[in-house]
Amino acid sequence: REAQTIEGIRGSHGRGLCDLGLGSVAGDEYVCNMQSARLSSDGKTRWVEVCFCATPLEEERPYWEAFFDLVRIQDAHARDRCRDLNGTEPWACGDCDCTERLEKRMETWGSPFVDELRAALEPRPYGSVNSEPRP
Repeated sequence: REAQTIEGIRGSHGRGLCDLGLGSVAGDEYVCNMQSARLSSDGKTRWVEVCFCATPLEEERPYWEAFFDLVRIQDAHARDRCRDLNGTEPWACGDCDCTERLEKRMETWGSPFVDELRAALEPRPYGSVNSEPRP
């Protein structure tokens, strides 16, 4: 998945990521996705997600769109080679290595999204660059 981070996610809105996926059948999978997500210098966040929906991200879209503008959704490999989608092996995506290979390649792209988000959310000492003015 490729998404442009919504403006303000580095502010208090970013703290809401702790609630990402709350109420979804995917549950903790969202947090796992963000643990491996990468932030590139163009501000786009990329991650791999295993999705069993007939339409990619059909169930997950509203949860992601609360924090990201989804730019591109792309399969890890051709859909006709997906054993789950072609009916050869139901739920095959759970153990498929196509996502593992892609995640391994992505480890070299940009920087870890979670690290960047944590750094952006850390309070800065008064008087430092970009610090909030004192009340």
